[in-house]
Amino acid sequence: MKVLLLGPERSEIIGALDKSGDEVEIIEKKLSVNDPIIQEVDFLISYGYRHILRKDILSKFQNKAINIHISLLPWNRGADPNLWSFLENTPKGVTIHYLDEGIDTGNILVQTETEFTNEDTLRTSYEKLNELAIELFQSSWLKIREGKIPSQPQPGGGSLHRLQDRERYKHLLTNGWDTPVINLIGKALSN
Repeated sequence: MKVLLLGPERSEIIGALDKSGDEVEIIEKKLSVNDPIIQEVDFLISYGYRHILRKDILSKFQNKAINIHISLLPWNRGADPNLWSFLENTPKGVTIHYLDEGIDTGNILVQTETEFTNEDTLRTSYEKLNELAIELFQSSWLKIREGKIPSQPQPGGGSLHRLQDRERYKHLLTNGWDTPVINLIGKALSN
């Protein structure tokens, strides 16, 4: 199968695809339905892709387009999911879901919840979430590819954040991404 990895190059994802005999192309730029690569691939995997795919592209990949997201959906859809999981003190984890026209709103295939310690920073928590996301992908890919994992609609509720939403809380990132997460827990709820 020929897979298009949307987002930055991720050697662990590429390795898992290579191991399963899949051919991989990588792209970070915004896609259009007229891009030749769209006609050449069988499956889309998005991880850290900064663009929303339009319906005309997604319609070509029915149940063949997934996103790896470092939040426990429906919580923290969109930008900075790790940061918001602490600011709003929501459940933390990773989710693999089908892509749809919304922002992280597609049906869930697999997800894993996790916890962090008071010693974690935004950087270490992100690294742990990334590692967990890769492990979840590696253990699920063959079943996802073959359509053997039934998807579930996302439960109601949750949250959505855009890049500009972070600006209001930027002052709390006293050490940038090395800010201890304990200093952020629930801060968006108290404002």
